[in-house]
Amino acid sequence: MWGGRFSEGIDARMAEFNNSFPFDRTMWAEDISGSMAWARQICAAGVITAAERDELLRGLQAVYDEFASGAFPAKTDDEDIHSAVERRLGEIVGGVSGKLHTGRSRNDQVATDIRLWTMGAIRRADEAVRMVQQAIVDQAKAAGDLIIPGYTHVQRAQPILLAHWLLSHFWPLERDRQRLADCYARVAILPLGSGAIAGTPLKVDRNALAADLGMLGISANSVDAISDRDFIAEYLFCASMIGIHISRLSEDMVFYSSAEYGFVTLADAYSTGSSLMPQKKNPDSFELARGKSGRLVGSLMTILTVLKGLPSAYNKDLQEDKEPLFDAARTLELTLPVAAGALATAKFNQAALQRGLDDAMLATDVADYLVDRGVPFRTAHKVVGQLVRMAEERGVKMVQLPLEAFQSVDSTFKADVMACFSMAASVAARTVPGATGPQAVAEQLTAAKACLGVR
Repeated sequence: MWGGRFSEGIDARMAEFNNSFPFDRTMWAEDISGSMAWARQICAAGVITAAERDELLRGLQAVYDEFASGAFPAKTDDEDIHSAVERRLGEIVGGVSGKLHTGRSRNDQVATDIRLWTMGAIRRADEAVRMVQQAIVDQAKAAGDLIIPGYTHVQRAQPILLAHWLLSHFWPLERDRQRLADCYARVAILPLGSGAIAGTPLKVDRNALAADLGMLGISANSVDAISDRDFIAEYLFCASMIGIHISRLSEDMVFYSSAEYGFVTLADAYSTGSSLMPQKKNPDSFELARGKSGRLVGSLMTILTVLKGLPSAYNKDLQEDKEPLFDAARTLELTLPVAAGALATAKFNQAALQRGLDDAMLATDVADYLVDRGVPFRTAHKVVGQLVRMAEERGVKMVQLPLEAFQSVDSTFKADVMACFSMAASVAARTVPGATGPQAVAEQLTAAKACLGVR
């Protein structure tokens, strides 16, 4: 494609080092779609005839069909997806193929291809995240009034509805989908027509070209357009956050499925065994999902490092933008359906959840009892702390302390304080929007289903 300037061939090791076809062939559909749109535009601009356009489109469709069927005849000297398509197009339609590249550079061509590919990756990621959200919603609907210990600092804190805990993992994923949608608007900007750096001299209609490719607008500056990879970094940040949120969900599921907790049982289809210990049932689906977050963050760090300090316009360093992008998208597309399936088929164990509840988790409710009767909260907090210590010293639960013990610390206590020791009452008392009360959770579930467009 560029050998006319050179008197010697490229070193074999340099050729391997330079070639990107082994990985950028992933963009074959986008490259051919971009070339088809370009052929239509340069025909409209009077650069080629309608007959030449039709011949180019026929040849490009043939190349498309070869890739789609797995029959594309790749050659070892194909430098990248662009040169491979152009080489094969020439074999099919002959000399007219040389007109396709008129007014176009590989700089704006690859920038267009990778944007088109990323648009598709965003759509796929959004649907995959939605699958996990749907599994969460389905489990939350099925959870009913089941109560789970709520934890802070990995210590029992307060009782919450199981549905409330499940939905706590829905909303981070909803923010992820919002970020993906926001990212999409910046990805879907057409750089084609920017040429190598200065823009094309052809009278092409770039807005029509953008519309032809399903993009939302055109780039404002040709120098920026050919070198802008912000959108890849932004997509990889979105992917990293999705990975982190799935990792946190996975962490909970790994612990809750252990014998020490026993809150949830994972389906055999999403578990593995041990090569040595016959009794083992390992939550490898969630462990792998947890581990994949590191891979996604690594891809983000790669692109940020590549971009740091690059001079303006196109530089070959930018060839390193694709592998972390492709790997991150594939990682998401493997991880999210497994996480969704593992969650959808999990069984929560009511008896184990009840065993996990401890009356000490109701200490705040006892403090609220005093507050309702005029005791300042800081005083109430101290009083209940003394009761907790007293119960520990006596080797009993706080609910087992006699009324006299309560009154020895604060005379405000009456016999009705024992009503505080109800998990259901504690949950029901929290009625503000976003809280764990049944009505608040029902409203939250309705809002979650609305995000998914389901009833």
